[in-house]
Amino acid sequence: MKNLNGNFYNPLFSHVYVERGALAYAKTREILARFPHAKRIIIDHYKDVFCRSRQDYAAQHRAQSLILAVKHGSLLYEGAPVCQSFGNAYFYYTSCVMNCVYDCEYCYLKGMYPSGNLVIFVNLEDIFAEVGERLAEHPMYLCVSYDTDLLAIEHITGYASRWIAFVREQNELQSGCLKIELRTKCAGRELWQKVPPHPGVICAFTLSPQAVIDACEHRTPSLEQRLLCAAEAMQAGFPVRLCFDPMLYCRDWEEQYDEMLAQVYAHIDMEKLVDVSVGTFRVSQDYLKKMRRSEPYSAVVQFPYQNDGGVYHYPTELMEKMERHMVERLSERIPKEKIFKWQET
Repeated sequence: MKNLNGNFYNPLFSHVYVERGALAYAKTREILARFPHAKRIIIDHYKDVFCRSRQDYAAQHRAQSLILAVKHGSLLYEGAPVCQSFGNAYFYYTSCVMNCVYDCEYCYLKGMYPSGNLVIFVNLEDIFAEVGERLAEHPMYLCVSYDTDLLAIEHITGYASRWIAFVREQNELQSGCLKIELRTKCAGRELWQKVPPHPGVICAFTLSPQAVIDACEHRTPSLEQRLLCAAEAMQAGFPVRLCFDPMLYCRDWEEQYDEMLAQVYAHIDMEKLVDVSVGTFRVSQDYLKKMRRSEPYSAVVQFPYQNDGGVYHYPTELMEKMERHMVERLSERIPKEKIFKWQET
């Protein structure tokens, strides 16, 4: 289902599971009010539902339930080797939401999580507190939208707005100490109209050719919609990154990606971008094993990848050819120092 401006998928949860410990949070009451017709089920711990054995991820994702929970333990994690650090020494990520309302066939979450349901942690302030403690030790580059698409559910959580406000507060206390990335495939443009920009908030848009979007990135906005959203974010003053990552192989991939770049250049002032990232599809061997069970008919998931050190990727010659092609094309429009290509470690 689309929202009123037609830009993103709007889930209608039929069931909402609520941890007992989450009942006292104002955010829980706020989210529940958005789904008055959903059946509410009180549980002791989100893992009692989320981590049950023998779940069908694909079936659950087609009809997601919502789980509201309180996150405990460590709330910050060091960035994974398959992810880009963009040259930042202190690279972390955090998960205030688990799973995504979009349904991309190649999403690593399908190999990472046992459930297709969506979990929202309502104690965002605790994550803020841990980030503040770490900032007392060193500056931080923090990805806050890796295990979900926060912008796609901003109308449900308001978390992107709160992260932007938090970055502003922290950098007023200590200039330049915190930089975050909001990674998205969303095209909802309301955020740029209601929240002032901050140089410490990078809005990173994942872009794919329209043929790839149609084939693999179900429920997501079109390439055109994403580009309009990115252009409006730039116009509002937000730093914008374009992510050509993951690149996906198809028989006419060169033509498809060249057509995509032509569309990008028609909408985006490349000189004003913070940077771009380039990388072909790669995923850990453990995740891919689970993904293949979940997506038995997906061409991108079932591709005969090469395994190097526990990471599956396209055969080296093909991987290098695809990434080299993209870097060469982008180098015609932006300086090479602004092009970050994932390197196998």
